[in-house]
Amino acid sequence: MNRSSRSRRLSALLLSVALCQAAAFTSPASAQWSRFRGPNGAGVSQTTTVPVTWGESDFTFRAALPGVGHGSPVIWGQRLFMASGEESSGVRILGCYSTKDGSELWSHRYESGTHSKHALNSFASTTAAANERVVVFCWGTPKQILMTAFTHQGRELWKRDLGPFKSGHGFGVSPIIEGKLAIIPIEHGGQSAVVAVELTSGEVRWKHVRDSKLHYATPCIRRSGKSDAEVIVTNWKQGVTALSAKTGAVVWDADVFDKQHVESSIGSPVIAGDLVLGVCGWLGYGNEVVAVKPPASSTGAAEVKYRIKRGAPLCTTPLVVDELLFLWSDNGIVTCANAKTGESYWRKRVKGNYYSSPIAVGGRIYNVNTEGRVFVLAASQQFEQLAENTIGESSHSSPAVANGTLYWRTFTHLIALGPAK
Repeated sequence: MNRSSRSRRLSALLLSVALCQAAAFTSPASAQWSRFRGPNGAGVSQTTTVPVTWGESDFTFRAALPGVGHGSPVIWGQRLFMASGEESSGVRILGCYSTKDGSELWSHRYESGTHSKHALNSFASTTAAANERVVVFCWGTPKQILMTAFTHQGRELWKRDLGPFKSGHGFGVSPIIEGKLAIIPIEHGGQSAVVAVELTSGEVRWKHVRDSKLHYATPCIRRSGKSDAEVIVTNWKQGVTALSAKTGAVVWDADVFDKQHVESSIGSPVIAGDLVLGVCGWLGYGNEVVAVKPPASSTGAAEVKYRIKRGAPLCTTPLVVDELLFLWSDNGIVTCANAKTGESYWRKRVKGNYYSSPIAVGGRIYNVNTEGRVFVLAASQQFEQLAENTIGESSHSSPAVANGTLYWRTFTHLIALGPAK
């Protein structure tokens, strides 16, 4: 047996051990925020105990992080996973923290070296993905894109080099977990593809090559009940594409984005009932959110149901609460529309600039601007600003919520706000 085969068998054995450990503790849905924007990227929590207003004394903890980063917290049970990067050295620090007090439970350091990136990017701008057994991190440099899996207890199971990442803006897309696969779109100046990797071994299960350039949108999953789960990905050239989660084959696609100028998908796709919402734009010009109805059969064609350009975001992801669609643009214009028809109900400006995407908690919308001001709006057909609060530090990261607690990642701290008193 060669070294590679022994390594794969050891990884599978370690994962089997992790499975047995996980069987003893099944985390309820309220204790999970398993990927960027939580379950399926929707950004919606049914928790009702989060405060609307707060002061410094209401924070459960404010814990210093070992580096800078913009990736969001991921939570499973009493463990929170997050990456940081050292700006001076480029070292990536993959860590696990206690949800109770923010203390570090374990961490791994990876020497990656510094490289060029956008001034608003960091060396840790991606969000991890977790299930009941493992957590997967991914980061990229001009030399390599590394995907790494750990048990919740911090044992490295495998790492996979997915090739170089070619972009002066730096890496930023986040993986998702679907079944036994970790899936990530890698769209840049080199060969672009959506890649699915086996969780047990790190082996590439499938690779769907894309005609694409730089995009950062994190996929979501569509389940129609008639076929296998579909991985929804977006980019400017091909529009909205559904891939078979099992094979990577194209199930359907819709070339829907404006081709009169170059665009990029940064905000991620979301599901709105029987529609798929895709985001695309470029530097505040020509931003658009397009609602696509997937075909009813394999021989049918996808249909554009509506398109929203006024107030559309570039970097932030749409939020759907029941039948209401909320768009929170990068410059603070918030739009409420009918999620089925696109009909606008209201459009208001909220102070600040935003790279964080909004989340809904118990019928309220929370988002943090780049200066650390947190705005709370009613998830309602009528505009109502419920509160303006602060976390006291700059943030580019989307909030997370689990166990009745809100979590923010600032540039250098992890902050928790516990249930309302």
